Amino acid sequence: MVFYFSGTGNSYHVAKKLAEGLGEKMIDMARATREDAYEYTLKKGEKLGFVFPVHAWAPPQMVEQFVQRLELYYEEDVYTYAVCTCGQSAGETMSILEASLEANNLSLDSGYSVIMPDNYAVLFKAPSPETQRHLLRQADEIVQLILRAVKLERKDFFLVKKGKGGTFLSNVVNPLFRRFATKTKPFYPTVDCIGCGICAYVCPSGCIKMTAGVPVWEEDHCYMCMSCLQHCPRQAIQYGRRTANKGRYLHPDYRKKE
Repeated sequence: MVFYFSGTGNSYHVAKKLAEGLGEKMIDMARATREDAYEYTLKKGEKLGFVFPVHAWAPPQMVEQFVQRLELYYEEDVYTYAVCTCGQSAGETMSILEASLEANNLSLDSGYSVIMPDNYAVLFKAPSPETQRHLLRQADEIVQLILRAVKLERKDFFLVKKGKGGTFLSNVVNPLFRRFATKTKPFYPTVDCIGCGICAYVCPSGCIKMTAGVPVWEEDHCYMCMSCLQHCPRQAIQYGRRTANKGRYLHPDYRKKE
């Protein structure tokens, strides 16, 4: 069983490749959270996987909370692995996830990071189409290696690019990010908004409501995944002054779904 969270398609794509290669089911953690669905039964021999993006050098807070609330039923010891997608480095993301698993009496047998195009338009420009293609080709090659390691049930096996200063970034910068940089007030639609409602439809947290034909962001449960901003067909959604002229990015799998 592959549990995944994805805002703009990177982690969705990785989860899809792993689920297909293992012949297992995919579960959207964001949807499960909205539906308060935390109980699952694993079949004999089925593996337990988690795939998610790195948010400021840590797992998304929603992923940590989901893992801690998860109720699993299985007959024998289960092999558990995790894959995080990131634009540059993952810091201590895997250690943080491992702590959440241990709090739920689960262990992590292996963990991996996959570098993919960055979607955090607040800080980074979208990579050029050529760079995107290069990164996605590399990512698919790495996913095949991960799939092989998972099938072999490699234990105590971690291939994670922590990056320079990863511990500091995860333990100091991430808490600051969660406290100060996850506000929805800076989100707004420009005059180019056509009221299509795609942003509200794709929002994993369900925090966007269409009011009088325009999107309104609720403050209390935004995941800051940038799904709304990246999916907008008119590039009409901005986050303060920091996302103008940054370009937009969606994984090809998500572009195909539109």
